[in-house]
Amino acid sequence: MLQVPFIRENKEATLAGLRKRNFANAEATVEQLLALDQQRRDTQKELDEKLARANAIAKEIGALMKAGDKAGAEAAKAETSALKSSTKELGEMLTSLEEQVQSLLVTIPNLPHSSVPEGRTPDDNEVVLEHGKIPVLPEGAKPHWELIQGFGPGGTALIDFELGVKISGAGFPVYRGKGARLQRAMINFFLERALEAGYMEVQPPIVINEASGFGTGQLPDKEGQMYFATEDKLYLIPTAEVPITNLYRDVIVAEIDLPIKNAGYTPCFRREAGSWGAHVRGLNRLHQFDKVEIVRVEKPENSYAALEKMSLHVQKLLQDLELPYRVLRLCGGDMGFTSALTYDMEVWSAAQGRWLEVSSVSNFETYQANRLKLRYKVENKTQLLHTLNGSALALPRILASILENNQFMTDEGKLAIRVPKVLVPYCGFEVID
Repeated sequence: MLQVPFIRENKEATLAGLRKRNFANAEATVEQLLALDQQRRDTQKELDEKLARANAIAKEIGALMKAGDKAGAEAAKAETSALKSSTKELGEMLTSLEEQVQSLLVTIPNLPHSSVPEGRTPDDNEVVLEHGKIPVLPEGAKPHWELIQGFGPGGTALIDFELGVKISGAGFPVYRGKGARLQRAMINFFLERALEAGYMEVQPPIVINEASGFGTGQLPDKEGQMYFATEDKLYLIPTAEVPITNLYRDVIVAEIDLPIKNAGYTPCFRREAGSWGAHVRGLNRLHQFDKVEIVRVEKPENSYAALEKMSLHVQKLLQDLELPYRVLRLCGGDMGFTSALTYDMEVWSAAQGRWLEVSSVSNFETYQANRLKLRYKVENKTQLLHTLNGSALALPRILASILENNQFMTDEGKLAIRVPKVLVPYCGFEVID
């Protein structure tokens, strides 16, 4: 979250950033926050003065008693009693004001980086680059939810959506045969590439407590999008970013240990409440999916160079998978609540004829670190670090694009699917037919 001193000292810049994000009632919210903070500081000052006076009187009482000034001592005791009552009230008022400041502060999103474009919707996002040739599919080409049928032993589907509905519900597919092996191949490929890039692999829990959800900004913002185990008050993770970043909650990192680079594979769970329509068919939007995540903790002066490296890392994965893609810089109205700058990577789905988002790479600057109390020491002073994360990569839409973009007609007139060369050593087959 933002820091009150920064808002107080940079009010106009804060308002300009919130306007770029199209944050409703920016002026009223900031004014209310600063008014509460001023009241909090005034209360703190009054409390400190009265506590100091109480301490001074305590010393005076002993001296008055020793000097035989009983009346003076009794008057001092009476003042001490009044101060005790007053400081108790001030302490309670201070606690209430601090809670009000905190409650308001967590409703304010991160401020956008100067390079973030103006805009309200995905249509306003800036296309940074496009890479690769759009494939031309054979006549009779199909979208993946039709293409997957009949490739397994006995004609079973590579991905069985109906069986997933039977076991769990819509949005929980079952991968079978070469479909499952291709999933495992992508996970291993993505993890090995992350290790080669200097990331340390971690295997975190896939459930989190409320403090972890707060630390990375999922709470109190996205409760409705997360699955919640009411008995244990634990949330299923929406992304590995949450548990991996929370490894460093309440930590003062030694400067010599920076930067921190972690990568992890986890299943991810999202309720996707309110999603419907053709754009969510098949693998396009799921309640459970697999993803490899890369997470970095950086010194503030290095974080934007690190963000570019993360973007290039994801792009290299897409290039090696031979998928045409584009990179978007998200506009102020389309960015996540906690992000200062986000790049989205989208791959071209030839059978669906549209771009599919497969990765977001974001710099949160100090927004998460302030919630996490994630710091390092500079010249005997602690300073907040910057956190970054990116999908490298989310599997469902990658798999959908691989299946759709690489379908071809065999000499026997049957549709088959070519596996990207880079995945063949991991899955053990070149063609799905």
